[in-house]
Amino acid sequence: MRRRLGSHPSDAGGITMAARRAASAGMTTLQVFTAPPTYYGDKAGIKADKVARFHAALAEGGIAPGDVMVHAAFVLNTASPEEEKATRARAGLTKELERTQAIGALGCCFHPGSAVTGDPEQAAIRVGETIRAAVEAVNGTSRVLVENTAGAGKTMGRTPEEIALMLAQVPAALRHRTGYGLDTCHLFAAGHDIASSAASLRAVLDRFEQVIGEPPAFFHLNDSQHPFGSNKDRHALLGEGTIGAEPFQWLLADPRAAAVPCILETPHDYGEPEEDDPGADSADLRMMLLLRAWTGAGAP
Repeated sequence: MRRRLGSHPSDAGGITMAARRAASAGMTTLQVFTAPPTYYGDKAGIKADKVARFHAALAEGGIAPGDVMVHAAFVLNTASPEEEKATRARAGLTKELERTQAIGALGCCFHPGSAVTGDPEQAAIRVGETIRAAVEAVNGTSRVLVENTAGAGKTMGRTPEEIALMLAQVPAALRHRTGYGLDTCHLFAAGHDIASSAASLRAVLDRFEQVIGEPPAFFHLNDSQHPFGSNKDRHALLGEGTIGAEPFQWLLADPRAAAVPCILETPHDYGEPEEDDPGADSADLRMMLLLRAWTGAGAP
């Protein structure tokens, strides 16, 4: 089985350049934004010529469009009890899925957001209704994928039970268009023990799978700058944070990780590259060497 290993490269110069930077590091998957992540993007489309250039760059690097992940905008708060924010977040997530389908990507992952002053159970239901609205509005195969969170304040998606309630709002006929993924930094920060032993990590994955009813659709591979249970979402290079290197080796040996994209969101060594520079960041190159060594994937 070909392992899908990659990162979220800089998109300076557009997603076509992100694809070229991924290829430069020997990645077999990558994650991109299809619109600026600090805006709702609820009116942003994607032009056919841009899609064609992106696909050409993927083909040059040997990456299939269906192995690409899209990350939704950070500002979407689909859990918000404020009607105006929730409505705009729903429109934004629908557009995210529309652009994701246009480029033929596996799916778009998103942070559910915060219940703020509202009831968490009702917030989870609102998130699920937003997912349902997106998959009902956009035909195709691309998926809407909930990303677990570090659990600060009333942020939703910390537990498998919350994610299960979100996905339960989607009709059975559309559930194949949805799912979830797990970020290692978020798991650790939220108090899920993935670092004390291989058995404890496996137990965490088992619980998410049992409660939600399916395995994760992707993993974000991130070490943590902060301690276990801190609820702080600050990523570190693998083996250079408080999780350490060994838990990532345990995770990558699990069959669930072998079957899905495993994507780094770790810090880069340099700032934004020149828009016409297709070279990979040196930190991504180092991390990819580690991933290939740990999985036995060999040279690209």
